[in-house]
Amino acid sequence: MGQVIYKLGDDISTDIIYPGRYMATVLPTETPQFAFADIKELNERMKTKQVPPGSVIVGGKNFGCGSSREQAVSTLKGYDLIIIAPNFARIFLQNSINLGLQTVTCPEIDANVGDDLEVNSTEVMNKKTGRKFSVIPLPKARQAIVEAGGLIAYTRKRVMVGKSSV
Repeated sequence: MGQVIYKLGDDISTDIIYPGRYMATVLPTETPQFAFADIKELNERMKTKQVPPGSVIVGGKNFGCGSSREQAVSTLKGYDLIIIAPNFARIFLQNSINLGLQTVTCPEIDANVGDDLEVNSTEVMNKKTGRKFSVIPLPKARQAIVEAGGLIAYTRKRVMVGKSSV
């Protein structure tokens, strides 16, 4: 279960998530400090560790639109956030899968800051309101990549399984 820490509108671009002026910083260990740098209150809460792992950001339609910058995902992954939105920009979603960021496509999501959400593979339940919202699940192969922690971790795991069966 995760608590909604922030709610955003439609068309949140990768430049809002990870502003282009920080593109010189690309290491996943360094990018999180710049998450939502222009949304000062949210950025400060995250940097001062007031956001526990598994916290939820609720976005609007077309979350992650704009450039293909992978850092927009790594900056969120650095805080172990869950992003729930009606839909995601295609490249952002694929980058999320590749880096193991939990994104949940939930077309009818209705939640506000402070609400506790229970998320599973088929629905999101708002514990405050008791309402349930259907989820569009990732294909099994993509979900396996996310659960492994990203494409590199998934590939390592597959290689090790292959070696142990030889």
